[in-house]
Amino acid sequence: MPKLASIADTLSDEQKELFAQSISIRILKKNECVFKEGDVPVYLFCLIAGKVKVFKNGVGGRTQIVRVVKPVEYFGYRAAFAGQKYVTSASAFETSILAQIPIDTIIKLVRMNPELGWFFIQELSLGLGRADERTVNLTQKHLQGRLAESLLFLKDKYGLEEDESTLSIYLSREDLANFSNMTTANAIRTLSGFAAEKIVAIDGRKIKLIDINRLEKISRLG
Repeated sequence: MPKLASIADTLSDEQKELFAQSISIRILKKNECVFKEGDVPVYLFCLIAGKVKVFKNGVGGRTQIVRVVKPVEYFGYRAAFAGQKYVTSASAFETSILAQIPIDTIIKLVRMNPELGWFFIQELSLGLGRADERTVNLTQKHLQGRLAESLLFLKDKYGLEEDESTLSIYLSREDLANFSNMTTANAIRTLSGFAAEKIVAIDGRKIKLIDINRLEKISRLG
């Protein structure tokens, strides 16, 4: 069984056994749904391998990707802790492996173990800070600044391939637009402009970051 980040590090031997016995593994196909907006939370999820997006459908059918998940991160538990149904949806960017732990087991362990509760307080607090920062960036920056910020975020989140230039996540133009809070047409136009200026190179869904310094400057200036 893969080690699941640091939750187990907070638990006693007896609690670790309960935690381990509760884990089930799920294999996701590309674009397969993890949970849908309006669902009642049943599991805490840990992404073991692959890539997952958390998104919300807005006015006029537009989709906004609000978070991307990488191994080994937990997700899907905020709504349960708040006593709510999911206000977002999640699906796999690519073939992925999930560990699922019943949320009832997690809540039982939190009540038994204050250190585990503190772990989740820290996780939620860090996530809220990142969400606040991205909200400002995606609402106040111009199109070029938004796209530059998104490309740099994806680099930091998922890293680069062996050539140390190509993003190790291959997004459709629609997904890139949804992540950058712009229309698909604007994402295509802005990305093509970056390519023309030799800031990036494009090969299908592969995006190579050629001039990271310029991307950082564009993102910073907004």
